[in-house]
Amino acid sequence: MEFQAKWVLLLLLLLPLLAFFQIRKRGSAAVRFSSLANMRQATPSWRLRFRPLLVLLRQLGLACLIVALARPRLGTVLSEISTEGIAIEAVIDRSSSMQAEMAFEGQKLNRLEVVKRVLGDFVKGDKKKLRGRAGDLIGLVTFARYADTVCPLVLSHDVLLEFMKQTQLVTVQSEDGTAIGDALALAAARLRKAEEEILRRRQQLGLSEDDSAGEAVPDAFRIKSKVIILLTDGRNNVGDYHPQAAAELAKKWGIKIYTIGIGSSQSFRTVDTILGRMKMPVRDELDEGLLKSIADVTGGFYSRADDVLSLRSIVQRINDLEKSEVTMVQYTQYSERFAHLALAALVCLLLEIMASCTLFRKIP
Repeated sequence: MEFQAKWVLLLLLLLPLLAFFQIRKRGSAAVRFSSLANMRQATPSWRLRFRPLLVLLRQLGLACLIVALARPRLGTVLSEISTEGIAIEAVIDRSSSMQAEMAFEGQKLNRLEVVKRVLGDFVKGDKKKLRGRAGDLIGLVTFARYADTVCPLVLSHDVLLEFMKQTQLVTVQSEDGTAIGDALALAAARLRKAEEEILRRRQQLGLSEDDSAGEAVPDAFRIKSKVIILLTDGRNNVGDYHPQAAAELAKKWGIKIYTIGIGSSQSFRTVDTILGRMKMPVRDELDEGLLKSIADVTGGFYSRADDVLSLRSIVQRINDLEKSEVTMVQYTQYSERFAHLALAALVCLLLEIMASCTLFRKIP
């Protein structure tokens, strides 16, 4: 709540002075008598006792009128976001090899859980170096033997993070495998489709590519660049698409691929046996040559993450390279609130006049 004419409120300081003169005038004699001794012994009536209410009503009415003249109004802040952002597809390996354990903040988690937490910080921010990707379209593709779109490209990242939390390692042996080529091809198709859909909507709205972005999201969203972030710990062994062919397709559509290899020569996983829980070493099957080739073809880069610190460093590097531009235009819509105060002032003054002419009428 604010007042457009705040200086008018200074008139409230005059109300005590007006009340003083009104009470003083009421105490002056209209007819003079030689002695008031007998009248002082008389018990005052209820009309006389409650007569100061007239002064109170007048003061209250004048106060409401002054506040109404100050133009109180309630402002609602509205905003429009114009974004030139990046469309990102996170492609995560969930095959059984991702069950190998990694140290994460004093805990022993499997690789998939670590990847999910680091990517979660990349999306929402970690209050340290990563500020989050508030202005970007982000989707999620997971793969083992088959590639699946877990979450479409969205600006509402809470939905994305919830889908990411629910992603689990493959549990069916027949669905195990590492279809890197199929996953990349699916992610590239999703990015291509999203770009076509945005262009189609802009054409329907009559917006050209040179128009300044001034509409609400997603109509004002422009894809600055298209990116795939691939995280895997294995080599391509199933699927219809060869990873190199998928990379060439991504290059054709202007999509950049960043590849991250999750692995370590000292990896192990915990398994339950008849002798209890045992730690079994995991063979490193990371195909670094293929991952580097995929990244080089599309203009991205390949990095290996042997631990959480190196994984965070790689994600930070991608975050620094791929920056979005978000412009937020805020405006305030005001609603005038003086009408209720003016009505209250009118009611108080009318009650004061009616009461002084009826119940509290005095002669002379």
